[in-house]
Amino acid sequence: MDSEASVSGLKQTKRPYVLAAVMLAMFMGAVESTIVSTAMPDIVSDLGGFSLYGWVFSAYLLMNSVTVLIYGKLSDLLGRKPIISIGIILFLIGSTLCGFAQSMGQLILYRFIQGIGAGAVMPIANTIIGDIYTKEERAKVQGYLSSVWGISAIVGPAVGGILVEYVSWHFVFWMNIPLGVLSLLGIWLFFHEHLEKKNAEIDYLGAIFFTIAISSFMFLLVEGGVNIGWRSNASVGIWFGIVLFLGLFIWQEKRAKEPLVPFAIWKVPSIAIANVVSFITGVMLIGISSFLPTYVQGVMGENATIAGFALTAMSIGWPIASTVSGRLLLKIGYRYTSLLGGIFLVIGGLLFVFMKSSSGPLWAAVSSFFVGVGMGLTSTAFIVSIQSTVEWQQRGIATATNMFMRNLGNTVGAALLGGILNSRLQRYLEHRTDSQHASINSINSLLGNSGNRGIPSSLVSVLRNGLSASLHTVFLFVFFCGLLSFVLVMFLPKKE
Repeated sequence: MDSEASVSGLKQTKRPYVLAAVMLAMFMGAVESTIVSTAMPDIVSDLGGFSLYGWVFSAYLLMNSVTVLIYGKLSDLLGRKPIISIGIILFLIGSTLCGFAQSMGQLILYRFIQGIGAGAVMPIANTIIGDIYTKEERAKVQGYLSSVWGISAIVGPAVGGILVEYVSWHFVFWMNIPLGVLSLLGIWLFFHEHLEKKNAEIDYLGAIFFTIAISSFMFLLVEGGVNIGWRSNASVGIWFGIVLFLGLFIWQEKRAKEPLVPFAIWKVPSIAIANVVSFITGVMLIGISSFLPTYVQGVMGENATIAGFALTAMSIGWPIASTVSGRLLLKIGYRYTSLLGGIFLVIGGLLFVFMKSSSGPLWAAVSSFFVGVGMGLTSTAFIVSIQSTVEWQQRGIATATNMFMRNLGNTVGAALLGGILNSRLQRYLEHRTDSQHASINSINSLLGNSGNRGIPSSLVSVLRNGLSASLHTVFLFVFFCGLLSFVLVMFLPKKE
């Protein structure tokens, strides 16, 4: 069932209302990332456990990454509507529980549940649009979908900052509930599928192997150099497990009738490059989303609202560029559109490298904006290209694979960059004679509305300088990701 056929075959489907419902579902997922990043400094200040900071993001992204391929395959077999509905319901359950979390451990557990649901929302929403709109219409409609990121970027940090300062951080999770309910109603009332359902043959064994491998990898990245020595027996044992289960995963994918990762899709050069670049930009994206608010608050000394608006600029640049990208695709093709996006990613990453504590939040916002423009140009080009390359029967899994690679980049990036931050900060404090036995969790005093909790000003200066140096290392890695993305985009086929 190609998109042209689906438009004529699904006459009962009211496309404008379905588009609105899909955009609402995407907004729910998009606002989650911006609003939680804005609220995290205050959440850590309240619940404690700065050393677990990265796991709040990693737990969500891990389950998102693992389930996205299962959902994509199920949507090809059972239809888009029931799968996205299940995802939204699970996401709302997780959001509700997150709001009731009383400790960092509970929050991480509930973020696992949230991530299981989130795995269905973004890829299936994009796939639905690929089904009900023609190839020519998709470039324009993708601009509409990307505008969701701009709206969420403005609403998320603004509302998040207000809720954190004047109400409670718990409400940043609960605000998802009405959004999800409205989206469900719109999808069930106005989206009507006509397809022959098949028996689902999901590669659950492959999913298990992959989950164990990537979870072990994340754990080592976060704890390595902090609680687990890189050359310790525990580290060697974990690496052995990673290689073993990754090998079992590849072996299972080659023999499975319905593999989670269809290797045939990867044989198409444009899809392969788009997926690899999506992974790298996923690392870049999570690095900025997770740690920029911490830099603005902990190093620059600004409040949660200012930190939120600094991050907002990235998601404002994203939809603007995505709308322009839809037009550029028809004029200059996806290769040159992607190259232009790669240039903006490099510029944005370079600005982050040169950012200092005295630069102010405006510098942070401009840097974020350039990265957002790069993301908007490349992501739109990739999705339209991939959906136009495959047939309906593979559109769900092809779209999900690209989302999976970006989510995987987010997952690995959250763990890797969190590990880099913790390791760099710990080394800094160990080599400072005036650290007064400060630990990584002492950073809690710089965040939120704690007012430094009465600690000596000399120690505040040490902690702030340590956090600045550690986050600068993170931003150096972000710049490297932008540079690598640009280099890879240059290898996209010239023939459209």
